[in-house]
Amino acid sequence: MDISEKIVVITGANSGLGLETAKYFVSTGNVVVMAVRDIKKGEAAKNELLQLFPQAKVDVIYLDLAKLTTVHHFADAFSKKYDSLDLLINNAGVMIPPFSKTEEGFELQFGCNHLGHFALTSLMLPLLEKAKQPRVVTLSSIAHRTGSIDFDNFDGSKGYRSMKFYSQSKLANLLFAKELDERLKRNGYKTISLAAHPGISSTNLFRIGKEKEPWYIKPILKLIAQPAEKGALPTIMAATDNTLVGGEYIGPDGAGNRKGNPTIEIPRHHVYHKSTMEKLWTVSEQLTSVKFNLD
Repeated sequence: MDISEKIVVITGANSGLGLETAKYFVSTGNVVVMAVRDIKKGEAAKNELLQLFPQAKVDVIYLDLAKLTTVHHFADAFSKKYDSLDLLINNAGVMIPPFSKTEEGFELQFGCNHLGHFALTSLMLPLLEKAKQPRVVTLSSIAHRTGSIDFDNFDGSKGYRSMKFYSQSKLANLLFAKELDERLKRNGYKTISLAAHPGISSTNLFRIGKEKEPWYIKPILKLIAQPAEKGALPTIMAATDNTLVGGEYIGPDGAGNRKGNPTIEIPRHHVYHKSTMEKLWTVSEQLTSVKFNLD
């Protein structure tokens, strides 16, 4: 579809998949708002974009998804500059760090990857509704396949395994995207919601909580992963393909959906468990103290 001159918010846009997604949208004439927790790195990424695309329209606004107060501050700052929002891309993520918590006391991955984006989407929805063809794209992962939602341990106090909590957060992303789309349609909203995942892509998520990635990661990634620019294609398809109606899940078409070209993917069997989706929605509203007003 015609995607020029749209306003696009991308969380975590200063590196990896977020930066590759930002490159695409600035190169096609859109305004990209980089929602980042490190302003210095965000400004460096903005300069990189301006070197590649001198006419690029890029803005950098602070957002730390692990601090819900900054989610509200971001929404306020954005609304003072912009009257509407065409695309919200919930891209930022934390992957298998040592045990740590958000400002509100949630386990970091669940709090940042899911709850932060849940709250952000709620606050941005009124501005999305002012656009012509608004969309929300939320990034999940093939790790959702091994995930389950443990409603009794969102703070990790009853035990913590980093990959288990990562899989839970990515399952939550997928369930949120689907439940949001169903509620938007049921309430007559213009905005549609989709999920996407990059397969296995070479990004700085593989630093595993360290400043630099372990020495053994690069040779492994060469064998099993695709570059970040390829991993960003499912997100771009989800955000721009006008044949999509909302609720779809976009990922690579290769073996195990680990690599390849973007396509509509069928999640694992019975992943959209309705009672779990509804409970997750209700609990997320309670934990974040935001409300969508979507029945």
